[in-house]
Amino acid sequence: MQGKVKQPSLFQAFIPIFFLIVFLSLNVYFFGENTLSGANQIALLLAAAIGGIIAVHLGHKWLDVRKKIVSTISSAMPSILILLLIGSLAGTWLLSGVVPALIYYGLKILHPSIFLAATVVICSLVSLATGSSWSTVATIGVALLGIGNALGFNEGVVAGAIISGAYFGDKMSPLSDTTNLAPAMAGTDLFTHIRYMVFTTAPSIVITLVIFFFLGLTHKSGIVNTDIQYTLDAISSTFNITPMLFLVPIILITIIVKKMPPLPAILIGTLLGALFAIIFQPNIIRQVSGITGSYIMASYVAAMQSMFGDISVTTDVAEVNDLLSTRGMAGMLNTIWLIISAMIFGGVMESAGLLVRITQSVIKLAKSTGSLVATTVGTCLFFNITASDQYISIVVPGRMFSKTFRERGLKPEVLSRTLEDSGTVTSVLIPWNTCGATQSAVLGVPVLSYLPYAFFNIISPLMSIFMAAFNIKIRRFVEGEEPESDEVDVEKE
Repeated sequence: MQGKVKQPSLFQAFIPIFFLIVFLSLNVYFFGENTLSGANQIALLLAAAIGGIIAVHLGHKWLDVRKKIVSTISSAMPSILILLLIGSLAGTWLLSGVVPALIYYGLKILHPSIFLAATVVICSLVSLATGSSWSTVATIGVALLGIGNALGFNEGVVAGAIISGAYFGDKMSPLSDTTNLAPAMAGTDLFTHIRYMVFTTAPSIVITLVIFFFLGLTHKSGIVNTDIQYTLDAISSTFNITPMLFLVPIILITIIVKKMPPLPAILIGTLLGALFAIIFQPNIIRQVSGITGSYIMASYVAAMQSMFGDISVTTDVAEVNDLLSTRGMAGMLNTIWLIISAMIFGGVMESAGLLVRITQSVIKLAKSTGSLVATTVGTCLFFNITASDQYISIVVPGRMFSKTFRERGLKPEVLSRTLEDSGTVTSVLIPWNTCGATQSAVLGVPVLSYLPYAFFNIISPLMSIFMAAFNIKIRRFVEGEEPESDEVDVEKE
């Protein structure tokens, strides 16, 4: 059977991608901000169908293509389960008053002039401690977005600050899965990788902080102290605001730092939110459930509703009401549909060898160290766009470029750093990528709205190319130092 399978031409490899770009462009034109409600999912499926036709034409059996699709979707299941639980967590944290409390105290502490820079720092520290940008965005990030809205900031700017900080911490944390995956693919150790990343990551985050600091100084929202006081009064008169509510995020962050897996950790955070709602927010429980009789019945209905569906808490201030609503698990279904569609497209493209064919052709164009690093960055971005998954954007380029980097005398940490500077941080900038779709759904901010302000994520790959182009802190094997085997462990793929 293998002898009958033909290798794809470069033209054939680009056909599904060409149609995908056409479909996505048409969707933006006709559907605007509603593309994630179904149009982009159908675009991915249609492009996948075109890729499937090419795969069968090349001699691949449909059952083999389907098997690859299923395995690719399976690889995304942990992300899908986490996404569902994050939807529930957001619901119970609103019901319990955790998010309103974070907004309440945040408005009292964070001055508008330093808010954006402080947001980057706070998200950086939490993500560094937990190793998870997803958990950071879904917890502290959601609260900071609410504070930013109350202070009159554009939600895209605030989301950009949240994303910048969360992905900086994720990138530098030894607890992060991608931070462990990149050195494994390149053939170096974790802490060598982290220390080497400082050379590109530190300048990137410093530039990011400077930009947000000046944006904060120039911010003129028209929000005055009386407006903030109205918000504070609305929250405090509706919820029982107490520092005790901070136990919920503190416990969640603690168990994540203690290396509890994300799924049980987020489930515990969700259940704690429901428990604290029952203890501290009896009025909210009755408002959401609509039950005035048995409190046990009302608690059950309100907790369940907050986990799976829409809830909204009404105050006397209309602007505040927009901050106090969530959609639970149901609010994540469009995103899950998008992720599954993206995995189908990625599975078809990989099963037919179309993605590898494209990237192999560009390696020949990389003559210098700078162009090799730029090519790797471009390849990681390409996989984030086409395969729609950050893990694929690290694993496949890591495997493909490992031998080339070593043959040119570059130490493996140069490759591992490049993979992180590009594959990890750009994933959240692609609307149909698992990361972009998830963070957009969690924050309720379209990717294209926060993309221009995700400065760290934009600067990082450019910084990596800049350092390589000018041969700054590029580690090479010295004479007499033999490069290690170019074989790497790809079992995690």
